[in-house]
Amino acid sequence: MRTGKELLVASNEFAVENRFRSWWSLWSTLALLAGALTVAFINIHWTLSLAGSLVASLLVVRIFIIFHDYEHGAILRGSWVAKLLMNSIGIILLCPPAIWKHSHDDHHKNNARKFGPTLGTFPVVSIEQYVAMNWRERFVYLLTRHPLVIALGYITVFFWEMSLKSFLQQPKRNIFGLVSASLHVGVIVALSILNPHALWFCWLIPFLVGSGIGAYLFYAQHNFPGMKLRHAPDWDYVQAALISSSFMKMNPVMHWFTGNIGFHHVHHLNAKIPFYRLPEAMAKIEELQSPACTTLAIPEIIRCLRLKLWDPERDRLVSFDEASAV
Repeated sequence: MRTGKELLVASNEFAVENRFRSWWSLWSTLALLAGALTVAFINIHWTLSLAGSLVASLLVVRIFIIFHDYEHGAILRGSWVAKLLMNSIGIILLCPPAIWKHSHDDHHKNNARKFGPTLGTFPVVSIEQYVAMNWRERFVYLLTRHPLVIALGYITVFFWEMSLKSFLQQPKRNIFGLVSASLHVGVIVALSILNPHALWFCWLIPFLVGSGIGAYLFYAQHNFPGMKLRHAPDWDYVQAALISSSFMKMNPVMHWFTGNIGFHHVHHLNAKIPFYRLPEAMAKIEELQSPACTTLAIPEIIRCLRLKLWDPERDRLVSFDEASAV
């Protein structure tokens, strides 16, 4: 069984894009999104509009993954057209490219390596650290990991954390955070006056549902039963990809809508692998075929959301009930 650099080198075979497939994925997803939003906009009956809106929500997730892959340099490198499109998409998705890349690159470099607040991920502290916190620190920690904060990721994660807060902390460096947040406020105000139907079915529902799904996927793929935290000198980039990032089992339709981000352990092994080649890499690299797994089944979602603290004695995340039983 290969480990470390040998496994990383083996994955490079799949870190080669099919340029046509990359462009097709982008344009076809944008076309489908436009179609779904058109259905949502046509005010024939609210059920038809809701159906179009929910499909648009899933397509928002897929277009985000395509943007995410571009920012990793996995697809469409060197294209000024792609750069213009992806920068625009990032601003619309409340992920200004420079802000997103800085936080997400830090997440990949320090996957399951740090306790407490970290860039681009949900914080984790040990039982001992939590006990030592004052009530304000506990409140902030629990709020950050609260299911409602994840479900309302459009407001909490993307509008506030990724865009507006980033701008307020470093105005000159993160000016596009203000641009992105202002765009959303402007659209919401304009549509609330001109077309409340479009506001809900073409804007708020797609972003609320799509962002909520995206936030939960990111949470669950690093906060699941069996996830391991390691610190120097025990931390290793490749090992962290295999034991600290999950494989989320989904049906083929959901894998398509989520851009194969469920193959998260493969993505963390080599972020240069295009999203459409992640299943191929897992199928052909034996060492990637026995990952820790999660699903989108409600009991599994509840199980992941209940995980609050790191227990070094049991070497796993635990719920408050499990922590109090120590």
